[in-house]
Amino acid sequence: MEVGLVLIEKQWPKIRCAGDSCVVIEYGDAISLDVNGRVQALRRTLESKKVSGLRELVPTYCSLAVYFDPLAIDFLRFFPLINRLASEAESDFIGEKGRGVIIPVCYSFEFGPDLQNVIHHSGLSEEEVIKRHSSVDYYCYMLGFTPGFSYLGGMDESISTPRLVEPREKIPAGSVGIAGRQTGIYPIDSPGGWQLIGRTPLRMFDATREPPTLTDGGLWIRFRPISPNEYALIEEQVSHGEYTLEMFDKGEVPA
Repeated sequence: MEVGLVLIEKQWPKIRCAGDSCVVIEYGDAISLDVNGRVQALRRTLESKKVSGLRELVPTYCSLAVYFDPLAIDFLRFFPLINRLASEAESDFIGEKGRGVIIPVCYSFEFGPDLQNVIHHSGLSEEEVIKRHSSVDYYCYMLGFTPGFSYLGGMDESISTPRLVEPREKIPAGSVGIAGRQTGIYPIDSPGGWQLIGRTPLRMFDATREPPTLTDGGLWIRFRPISPNEYALIEEQVSHGEYTLEMFDKGEVPA
């Protein structure tokens, strides 16, 4: 069957064939909470149904790739099942509500060597940059780039700052950065060109943990400023497995 063939021709969602073991359900062509919320709703529905033959779900900003075992389930049976569950998932769409995780961050020139760049580019004070970065809730659209790297939306545009001209070869895990209108956390040591403004003592990715990532698509993230002393305390608690992750419920966004 031709890759990319549209199996259902309607506005949204569109269901496309992507080979002999994958279908892609598209909910739109724009980055928005509404579109991604429906992607995550279908993901939750498929996970809860424990569909036989389903191998993996890969959400993106606008679509969900559903991988299945063609030897375990016939495509002609699998496709109408996915179509039906996509309709059911609409009832699981929760809009801008949902669960959130609080990430403690030490904003400082020690952990955020580019904090001065953001201050200079925005024309704001250090206190105001930190306040604007930590005073909003960020929506995690998806994970990618490196294990556990969250693509976050919702940053205050007044602190948007271009990427570094020369990326660093190694950025420490836990570093919080800004790149243009985006912000994010490096979950593992990796190269990168984002402007680093702080660091969290949490282990954002741990292959021995279940689940291995602290964030996921559909979750909200709130950054909580902490002092260097609290950073050291939390780091020690994390190393001994004694830290309890703070969660919160995200209600309706005030009008």
